[in-house]
Parts: sequence; structure tokens; C-alpha cells
Amino acid sequence: MLVFVLNKNKEPLMPCLPSKARKLLKDGKAKVVKRTPFTITLLHGSSGYKQPLVAGMDTGSKHVGCAVIGLGKVIYQASIAIRQDVSRKMQQRAMYRRTRRGRKCRYRPARWANRASMRKTGRIAPSIKSKVDSHLRERDFVESI
Repeated sequence: MLVFVLNKNKEPLMPCLPSKARKLLKDGKAKVVKRTPFTITLLHGSSGYKQPLVAGMDTGSKHVGCAVIGLGKVIYQASIAIRQDVSRKMQQRAMYRRTRRGRKCRYRPARWANRASMRKTGRIAPSIKSKVDSHLRERDFVESI
């Protein structure tokens, strides 16, 4: 297990061993930022030396696997479950909207310019957008530590 380290400008540095982190915390040279994953930030200046790391992401329809490897060791690995209920929630929201419209007025003229094909180009479905966003959110998290 490794402890993730941020410099005083909140930029990621190489992770350290828990014993080193414990010593830094005890001497007052660092403070805890997050508990999961355990991350500390340095209160003093550092050289900012970083070693090359390789990050990989295994995309899937229900789970995303993510790992970072450096110096022949696994530095970070995670498996994230992606939401599967977005389509059902969108259908439920549409049902509530339709019943609300029905309560407000008996006759509502036809709307012809509200079709998905008439919207902006490059539009993706909300369920797919949710999956893409979860992949990007995990990538951004890995880059932040």
C-alpha cells in the first residue's frame, strides 16, 4: 500500500511508503487531505521530481477497471461500477412531465420542433453520456493523485 502525496500547490508527486508519510505527519511537515485513498499534502517546498508512470483503463458497459503502474509496481488500481438506471430514470421523468402537462390544460397544441433529430448535431443519449462522463471522471481523479 502506498500513500499519495501532493506538493504545497496541490500538484501530484510520487507516492511514498506509509512509514515515510507517518514521519512527515508526526513532524508537522504534511497534513492529511483525503482518507480514501489516503493522500497527504506537503507543507514545505519539494523538488517536484516525478518518475514515468503508465496508466491504463479497461472500459466496459457495467464496470471500468483502472490501474497505474510505475517502477514495476501497481501504484493504484480500482474497479468502478457504472450507473445502469439512467434510461429508466429518463422514462420516469418523461412520464411525470406528461402527467403534469395533462393536469395543466386539456388541449395542448402539437409541438413539431422538439424532436431529437432536430437538436444539435453530435448529441448523444443521456445513458451513453453518463457512461462517458464516469470514464472521464475516473481519468481525472487518477491524474489528480
